[in-house]
Amino acid sequence: MRQDYHTHTFRCQHAQGDVMDYAAVAAQKGLHVLGVTDHTPLPQPFPNSRWMMIRMGLSELDSYDQAIENARLAYPELKILKGMECEYSAELLPFYREELLAKRKFDYLILGNHFFPSGRKWIGAHSHIKGRKDLIAFAEHTVAAMATGVFAFIAHPDLFGNSYELWDEHTIECTKLILDAAVAYHVPLEINAYGLRKEPLITKAGPRPPYPLAPFWELAATYPGVRVVVNSDAHQPADVGEITAVEEIRQKYGLQLADLSYLGEK
Repeated sequence: MRQDYHTHTFRCQHAQGDVMDYAAVAAQKGLHVLGVTDHTPLPQPFPNSRWMMIRMGLSELDSYDQAIENARLAYPELKILKGMECEYSAELLPFYREELLAKRKFDYLILGNHFFPSGRKWIGAHSHIKGRKDLIAFAEHTVAAMATGVFAFIAHPDLFGNSYELWDEHTIECTKLILDAAVAYHVPLEINAYGLRKEPLITKAGPRPPYPLAPFWELAATYPGVRVVVNSDAHQPADVGEITAVEEIRQKYGLQLADLSYLGEK
């Protein structure tokens, strides 16, 4: 069965196309499951200034719901799942549980740990991880999110590679914290294809993709309890289902696929 559990629409302000456009491509490519996971809006009075505006506004939730329902009607051969990619903060849990999961009947939520507290401030994983303190803060925030039981899987858990160019004892320590928690809490980790579509990072060891990080997944392979998902993280319809490269990473290291077939089963 072919599936893609991580895609975005124009509402996040850095993607193109709507649900119907993604569904059309998914059907044309022979996918069986399409997960739509735009970036979550923030409830009031949560401060928008904490995180960049790379997400829909709260007023767009209804149109997001309707766009998914319309696509389900137009493409009955597809299992279209209603999801959301979320940041983690403890005060957001009631919104996720009560508004998204309970009231609006979202099929699943995923964690995208783009912003996390390090010391006295929130920083961004894409460009502000500079040393061990930040790496451990990223890992501990990811672990805290796993412990909530709210998230079906962790998107790009190796996102720290976007701003920390070395693979050293600090990244190994960070990775082990994440892997230990993934096993303990039975939360799958995502090998994310979006990083392979981005400009390579030029590091002292040579160019490499920002993520996925090969050493992260090589280490993950030594943890028998780790389960993974492979997704496109599509930001335009043409990229739906384009997971060949990350599937090759999964197979190279012998990583076990997670079973997400329960999603959408009420």
